[in-house]
Parts: sequence; structure tokens; C-alpha cells
Amino acid sequence: MNPVTTATPRQAGRFALRVLHLNVGLLVYGLSVAMMLAGGVGLGPWDVFHEGLSLHTPLTIGQAMILAGLLLIGISFLLARVRPGVGTVSNMALIGVWVDVFLARSWFPHPDGGGAGWALFLTGLVLNGLATGLYITAGLGAGPRDGFALTLAEKFGTSVRRARTGMEVVVLLSGWLLGGTVGLGTLVFAMLVGPLMQRGLRVTLPLERAYGTRTP
Repeated sequence: MNPVTTATPRQAGRFALRVLHLNVGLLVYGLSVAMMLAGGVGLGPWDVFHEGLSLHTPLTIGQAMILAGLLLIGISFLLARVRPGVGTVSNMALIGVWVDVFLARSWFPHPDGGGAGWALFLTGLVLNGLATGLYITAGLGAGPRDGFALTLAEKFGTSVRRARTGMEVVVLLSGWLLGGTVGLGTLVFAMLVGPLMQRGLRVTLPLERAYGTRTP
């Protein structure tokens, strides 16, 4: 007789909590990107690219994010057979949706520069670090861009840090050539996103104890 492995109610409950945890993180991440976009003082490399792509296609910024994520998942699978997790697919599919939802709301602020623009951008940047910690500590898979950086590092025999840096530079230049917003905020993003992500992980790590998972 072949035993069939089934999840216990406790395991099912933990998984449901992790999925909820993940989706809260993706919603907050989408909000953070929308705030930085509306600030009008500069964007992170990938969002410069997404905005530039949206300027030359019928795609919204959110749809450009989804398309880029889908392509990265496909390339990672073809090059290194990297299978996307639930978190990877959710990251690809949902963040762009939330960005478009927030930007389309009549109540959402659109200062486009100035002191109000900087306030919105910096608030979004802080939320971005928290949101990154949330979706990573759900333990359901890395985002498409993180997975692609790992694929590049493996294929070219280099460190993940170098692979990620090289990828970000190429994406930033491509987005700038397409007309994406590059400004002082881009430099601020580059300087602060790492420390804020680390802080976000420290804040959210205690949440994963209930899941029995461990973030690398």
C-alpha cells in the first residue's frame, strides 16, 4: 500500500498564514512603488526601465512590471531550470497590479517633485524595505529579479553581488534611454535600498517563527 502524504490542519494553517503574509508584503510593495513613481524625483533601476517601457508601448507601468517579471522567470528556467515558487509567481503577477490600482485612485497623491514629491518618495522607499522583508520572510520563493541574478551568477561563474549590480546597471541605462525618470531620487534609492531592506528583514524575521522556515 502506497502511503499518501497529506498536510495536517496545523501545516495547512501555517501555509495559509504564509500566503497571507506574502500578499500583505506584495500589496505594500506595490504601494511603495506607486508612491516613488508619483514623487517624480527619480526611481530605482527596474522602475526606470518599467516606466520607460510603458512610454513606448500600450502597457501601463504595472503591466510592464508583469511582463518583465514573466520574461525573467522564463529565461531563468531556460538557462538554469530554476523553477518558480508560489512567491515568485505571485511577485510577478501581483505587484504590477497593485501599482496600477494605487496610481489610478483619485485620492492618490501626485505631487511630481518638490518637497511633497520628496516626502512621498522617501516614505515609499521606507515602505519598500519593509515590504521586501515581508515577502521574503514568507518563505515562498524569491522574486523574479532575485532569481535571475542567481541564474546570471551561476552561468557566468561570478558572485551574486556582481551579477545583481551588473544587471541593475544595464536595466538603468536601458530605462534611461527609453525615457524613464532618472534623478537625484535614483541615487538616494541606490544608497538606501540595501540598508532599508536589511532593516525590513530584521523587523519581519520574528513573524516566520510560526512557519518553521528560515530566511537565508
